[in-house]
This record gives sequence, C-alpha cells and structure tokens, in this order.
Amino acid sequence: MWDSPLCVQPLKTKGTGFQGKEARIPMTRQRRATGSRNSARRTASVPKGYRQRRPQRKKQKRKENYIWLAVGCLVLLLLLFTGGRLVLKSLQAEKTARAYLDMEDPLRGAPPLDVELLTVNPYSRPGTPLEEVKYVAIHYTANPGSTAKNNRDYFEGLKDNHSNEVSSHFVVGLEGEIVQCIPTNEISYATNSRNVDTLSIECCHLDETGKFNEATYQSLVELTAYLCNRFGLDIDHVIRHYDVTGKNCPKYYVEHPEAWEQLKKDISAEMEAKRKELE
Repeated sequence: MWDSPLCVQPLKTKGTGFQGKEARIPMTRQRRATGSRNSARRTASVPKGYRQRRPQRKKQKRKENYIWLAVGCLVLLLLLFTGGRLVLKSLQAEKTARAYLDMEDPLRGAPPLDVELLTVNPYSRPGTPLEEVKYVAIHYTANPGSTAKNNRDYFEGLKDNHSNEVSSHFVVGLEGEIVQCIPTNEISYATNSRNVDTLSIECCHLDETGKFNEATYQSLVELTAYLCNRFGLDIDHVIRHYDVTGKNCPKYYVEHPEAWEQLKKDISAEMEAKRKELE
C-alpha cells in the first residue's frame, strides 16, 4: 500500500531484487511530466492546416462582429434622426398654433381670417422668430386685379422656383378677405431692415393707382387696429414700406399723404372702439 500524499516506490537495479534505500518520487511531478507528454502528443496529433485555420476563423468572426456593430449604430442614428425630426415638427406645429390661436378668437376683436400658412422655406417663410413687434407696415401688391389667394400662392411657390425672397404676414383681398400667411411670432420678407420687428400687411388693388377699394380699406383698418391693440402699439407705429426704404409703397398712400393721414385716423378710431368693446 502506498503512503499518502507521497507514494513510495522501490528503486530497481540491474540485478535481481531490490538494492539500496527506497526512493521517494512525488506523484505530483509524475503527473506533471505525464500531462506535458500527453499535451505534446495531442498537439502533434492536430493537423497543421487546422491549426493555421483557427486564427483566420477568429479574425473573420471579429470582422463580422464589427460589421454588425456598425450596422446597428447606423440604424440607431437613423432612428434618432427620424424621431428628432418628428419631435421638432410637432413642437413647431404647437408653436404655430399658439401664435395664431388668439387671432381666431372673436372675443379678442380679431376680424375673420383665412389662415393658410406658408410652408417653412428659405424664400418666403424662413421660420425665424420675431425679436419683438414694434411696428405694423402697410404695403400694396403692385399687381393690379390680383386676389389675396393669388398673392399667397405666389409666396408659397417661391419655395420651388427660388425666383425671389418675399412674403407678408397678411394679405387683404379685393373683397375684404384676409389671408394669414405667416404666424405673428415669425419674420416675413417684406420690410427690409424692419423685418426683425415688424408685422407686414399686403393690400390688393384694382388698378395702377394703387388705391384700395372700400372692402379692402375697411378690412385693413380692422386688422391693423386689432394688431395694434394686441401688441400694445400706438398709431405712430403704423408705417408704410416707404417710411423704411423710400420705396413708393403703398403707392397711392405715398403719393397722397392726406390719404395716408386719414387712414391712420380711421385705424386709431377703430382701435379705440375695439378697446371699449372688450372692456
């Protein structure tokens, strides 16, 4: 029987029987030596081609993993981009709705409006916020006989034909209709250096004189009075395009200063009347 943990084996000699003292050989060393020989035999038994293919397979596997990782990142970026655009669009719609919701509330004294906002684009509705509202500027279309809808659609078409950069917050038509093209918290391309703080109103006219007919005139008075009351402006902050750039616009009311002064008086009277109605 062997001792434990070290096994004692008799040491054989060339003669018969056993001679000398017993030698103690640790079994642990035996096992290590045996294991090394077995491992060497196993390695030697593996074909050389197989040993060469294993690193190549690992390299190919890593490459596939990198490709799938890149695809996953790309899909994630696309999802984030699409989701971000939807969120921004939703926020813009909410912002726009707040901008003209009060314009549709008759209790606030607003005249009837046809709200047909332009598509946001660099040529007629850039979507740039107004710094503040300091002025209301009156314009004429310089296109005799055109309707409010005609002019609104012209502004909209600029996003496609890129022929000009022009627009207006409102267009007053020949029958007194009022089309809103841009929210009152965004700039329009109408009054040059005053675009950053001015609301613009384009007015249709029948002939080359540029004089507004009765329906256009009355709607202009009501709309301008409403905007002044809404934004806390006095009559001195109602201006012509001419007052900013010297352009002959609105033509009739530049060439006939007394007509312009009368228009301002009518707007002022309407402002006072609306304030009393809302008290």
